[in-house]
Amino acid sequence: MREAAFVKQNKEKWMAFEKALDTNSKIDPDYLADLYIQLTNDLAYAQSYFEKSKTLLYLNSLASQAHQKIYVNKKESGNRIIDFWKTEFPLFFANHQITFLYAFIIFLVAVAIGSISTYYDDSFTRLILGDRYVNETLENIRNGNPAGIYQDEGALGMFLWITKNNIQVGMMCFAAGLLTSVGSAYIVFSNGIMVGTFFTMFSNNDVAVEAWSVIMLHGTIELSIIVVCGAAGMIMGNAILFPGSYSRRVSFVRGAKNGLKVLISTIPLFITAGFIEGFVTRYAFMPGVIKYSILLISAAIIIGYYVIYPIHLKRKHEEVYRAQTT
Repeated sequence: MREAAFVKQNKEKWMAFEKALDTNSKIDPDYLADLYIQLTNDLAYAQSYFEKSKTLLYLNSLASQAHQKIYVNKKESGNRIIDFWKTEFPLFFANHQITFLYAFIIFLVAVAIGSISTYYDDSFTRLILGDRYVNETLENIRNGNPAGIYQDEGALGMFLWITKNNIQVGMMCFAAGLLTSVGSAYIVFSNGIMVGTFFTMFSNNDVAVEAWSVIMLHGTIELSIIVVCGAAGMIMGNAILFPGSYSRRVSFVRGAKNGLKVLISTIPLFITAGFIEGFVTRYAFMPGVIKYSILLISAAIIIGYYVIYPIHLKRKHEEVYRAQTT
């Protein structure tokens, strides 16, 4: 559809919406929310097909005004939290999956660098992980329990400490976005180097499968959401670097809010990873069917929620939008 036809088709609806926002009378929040959904659909269409146009600038401004009015006046329903996890966040994240892909690629490259460096230079392991950690792990390997370091503390204490530590790492990945997306990319890269070094250390000692199958019980979720948090920081950082049709200040505020949404989405998963590491990973000699079932379920949760479901939801909403406008 050409821009002129798009404007002609929706002009009256936008003007009516603008008039409703400007009126001094009290507007029913639910009615306003329905109009807002239609407006955001039009905005998404304009962002896809009429980039840098006056139409996009107008819809951006109108959507911003509407958002402020809705969230000042609308009372939150009891299902607000459920709606966030079920619909709002996945639909939002569908528009940021390319940033997630970039963060994932950065992480994989760093893992490869850490792995290659460790494979050819044993001293690199100690440089990255520290002497104390490496010595303890090597001692566990000699004792036939490569992942024994996860059994050193009580389950509850380890769960609380690991969860707290992981959330701090996630917040650091996000906060580094204040230094633009380069800051968050650096944190993701650093963690990737560490992971590559860590895993190759076990490979160099011929216990790769035994160690990896245990560590990835919690690592599948834990490492994935560190990358997600890196993407959150990159979203904020990109908003600083590329403000688009907004002023840099407005773009930064929007980017920070968007990145924070992504960060919030990871908290339940960080808790889940901490629980697995504290209470499950310690049972290194559990039956293989249990270990690999946990691994597959963990991977399915990450891929399903951050990749497949957002794409499915976005396509579904686009189909509804096309049906309404034809």
